[in-house]
Amino acid sequence: MPVLKPLKGSTEAPATYKQPSRKGKKAWRKNVDVTEVEKGLEELNEETIKGGVIAEIPSEELFTVDTVGDASIPKKFPKLTSKPLKADEIIAARSAVPGPPPSRKRPGDKTTDGIIAEKRPRREYVTHKELNRLRKVADGVHESTVEVPDASYDPWGAVVKPEAQTSTSIEDKRNDKIKAPKSFTKNPISLLASGKTPKAVPTPKGGYSYNPVFTDYEARYTEEANKAVEAERKRLAAEEAERLKMEAAARSAAEAEAAEARAELSEWDEDSEWEGFQSGGEELKVSAKRPGRKSQAQRNRIQRRKDEERRLKHEAKTKVRKAQLEEIKRIAKEVSEREREQNLALANLEQSESSADEDDEVLRRRQLGRLKLPEKDLELVLPDELQDSLRLLKPEGNLLKDRYRSLLIRGRMETRKRITFRRQKKTKLTEKWAYKDFSI
Repeated sequence: MPVLKPLKGSTEAPATYKQPSRKGKKAWRKNVDVTEVEKGLEELNEETIKGGVIAEIPSEELFTVDTVGDASIPKKFPKLTSKPLKADEIIAARSAVPGPPPSRKRPGDKTTDGIIAEKRPRREYVTHKELNRLRKVADGVHESTVEVPDASYDPWGAVVKPEAQTSTSIEDKRNDKIKAPKSFTKNPISLLASGKTPKAVPTPKGGYSYNPVFTDYEARYTEEANKAVEAERKRLAAEEAERLKMEAAARSAAEAEAAEARAELSEWDEDSEWEGFQSGGEELKVSAKRPGRKSQAQRNRIQRRKDEERRLKHEAKTKVRKAQLEEIKRIAKEVSEREREQNLALANLEQSESSADEDDEVLRRRQLGRLKLPEKDLELVLPDELQDSLRLLKPEGNLLKDRYRSLLIRGRMETRKRITFRRQKKTKLTEKWAYKDFSI
């Protein structure tokens, strides 16, 4: 039995020439394009097979309105669905305390004599005021009329261009090419060793009061005294080290001068009076060797020397490359340590709920920037300067310095140095020679 196979080739109608026929009306049907009609019939057959033509099916059969909602949403998002609205809570709130009595008195029970009062019938009629208004409207008189002015321009004439309105809005002159630095999106890094952010205005303790308690004042006075003694001890130690260094430098310079003098004296004594004299034959003697053919031993020696030089050069390059790799590793390690310190500081900053006091914390060893943090002014008065009243206090300190130092410690600003003498542009003074250029 032969095997039936599907027909090969295109199933479309045979193509015709692009040029229309010139034979007349009998050949016009050859030029009719029925591809769109065939495509539409195919789509209609597919819709009929799938269940019917979509355009003929009513909307109620195609779509359904969900009035219940998805039951899985409250399970996925219990916090969002179970929490009632704030408006519902306010409306549902009822106080246990009864409200105030109403201002108006409730009408009491009317006591009558038992005779039912006659009810006045309700008359459905038009009032005189409304009747007068309707009469005016009928006569053509209206309370609010719209006056239509005559046209003062030719509607069929040239189109009048509207005047350009001057915009009173402020123009945005910012440059879009200038972008904010990446540090704008990061939190500032505190200069405290713990990484916590201190308060902008720290709360003073009892020792800072104008009339402090004796124990608080004594503790603070002792602390500041110890700091001053330690600073003076360090200053004296630095001066002593500098003095010893200068003495050692002077001693080494004197020893070098003495050694140089002894060397010059010994060279003068050892010089021979016949040094520099040569005989006439020695001057005329020339040791010139004629170039000849190198032996195999000489060639081998030269080759070994070249190999040795090549090996030494390769070893030097390898040594330099190893040093560079070590330097790269060291730099990468420093960068990783710095990033770890910053991440640790940020983590401590996020975990700390309460700000730390500036006086109770120690500053970090490695500060930001090249310049050091300015020292804090000594906020302490001597015992004989204490006053009993606020009126007798003298204004001390500088609020601007305190704010600036607070910004530096909190990491809001970088330590800067005031530039007193700015570098100015160099100018050159010249004399005009135009008055000297003349012609006769």
